[in-house]
Amino acid sequence: MTPSLKPLFLLADSSPLFWRGGDRPFLDCLHTLTRADPGVPPIRAAYLGASNGDVPEFYELFTGAMSLAGISQCRMIPSAPTDEDRAWLSRAHVILLAGGDPLLGWETFRGNGVESLLRERHRDGAVLMGISAGAMQLGTRAWSDPAPREMTLFPVLGLAPFIVGVHEQPDWTELKRAMRAAGAGARGIGIPLGGCALVHPDGTLEPLRHALVEFRYEAGTLREGRIEPRPGQSLVTR
Repeated sequence: MTPSLKPLFLLADSSPLFWRGGDRPFLDCLHTLTRADPGVPPIRAAYLGASNGDVPEFYELFTGAMSLAGISQCRMIPSAPTDEDRAWLSRAHVILLAGGDPLLGWETFRGNGVESLLRERHRDGAVLMGISAGAMQLGTRAWSDPAPREMTLFPVLGLAPFIVGVHEQPDWTELKRAMRAAGAGARGIGIPLGGCALVHPDGTLEPLRHALVEFRYEAGTLREGRIEPRPGQSLVTR
């Protein structure tokens, strides 16, 4: 049986990793998702810290959150991965792209070959998660942090079908600039501080904790809307 595609987890910051959905940790849902595939051994989780220069303290946050969900097999994949690191990443069930500078991380992934591994793992049924810059890298286009005076976008993984902005509410200035730079037909999602968006394989968006802001650039006009969480509908409560 071919493994099924999994939702993408787009987090504005690390706090949702420690959130409890009802009476259990949010990340317990990772067990539900990976059990959907036959023959899955204990969950292996990989952390990619290239966007923040592989700061070890952020990896410790990751392992702490995984531990709360009963996931102990974790590994930090550095910006210059060894063959053993690549082998772990190629078998990981959960992969987290950390926050930091989106451009730094993206150039690192392209240079060290991790970009193709991420696409392969997503296609083969791994759960990909992105925090802040990592969430942006799962979208269609991103920009460096801080953004230059003249907004310059670069293509990223494109697994989520929109431009991702994080924790810049209420004005979403940089995301709006990115939308205008992207031009006609662009779609953007703003994830507020403490919020998370699940992007299901059919493209459906599921906000968690907080509403998402949605932007569409149509006929020279930037249109804005909201996508509200629906209590009781989330996979974290199933």
